[in-house]
Amino acid sequence: MIKNIVFDIGNVLTYYTWEKHLRSFGFPEEIYERVVNATVKNPAWNEFDRGVLSDEEVTALLIQNDPGVEREIRRMMENVSGLVTKADYAIPWLTELKDKGYHVYYLSNFSYKARRECRDALDFIPYMDGGILSCEEKLVKPQPEIYRRLTEKCGLQAQACVFLDDMPVNVQAARDEGMQGIVFTTKEAAVRELAALGVK
Repeated sequence: MIKNIVFDIGNVLTYYTWEKHLRSFGFPEEIYERVVNATVKNPAWNEFDRGVLSDEEVTALLIQNDPGVEREIRRMMENVSGLVTKADYAIPWLTELKDKGYHVYYLSNFSYKARRECRDALDFIPYMDGGILSCEEKLVKPQPEIYRRLTEKCGLQAQACVFLDDMPVNVQAARDEGMQGIVFTTKEAAVRELAALGVK
């Protein structure tokens, strides 16, 4: 029986708007693609969320992927407030679930810098019962340990949880740890899939 709904943040309770953020700088298309490939689409981006390196160390690591666009990467990383933007449905949805007796938690790959600079988009956090950000735990999804850390920290039984994430690999990792899992596409689709699992 599902008692706990666990949410990813980016593209689930918020919009992950990295494309709009990068387009806002007006980079030529070739430069834009190079910056994308050196940052948000590069495995090194996980180190931004892991929280082990300083902001400058993360920026230097990303620049190593393509030193020819160092100036553009530095511009992008100066202020990341446009990376994550608010989803108006988040608070009403969480409130509705809580009113029905469910507990709601978050489990997200999220950097210290984004937490500071995208604060407005995270206005739903006080409505939740707890959760984990990767930067605080020095772990990133889909590492199995981050799912275990959530259940230990919040006193949850994996079998009583369903995890919603827009990345299939992260959902599968949650299933491997005993949770139910939903690959998030839209809120409406998620509500239907939750109902199929018995979440009223």
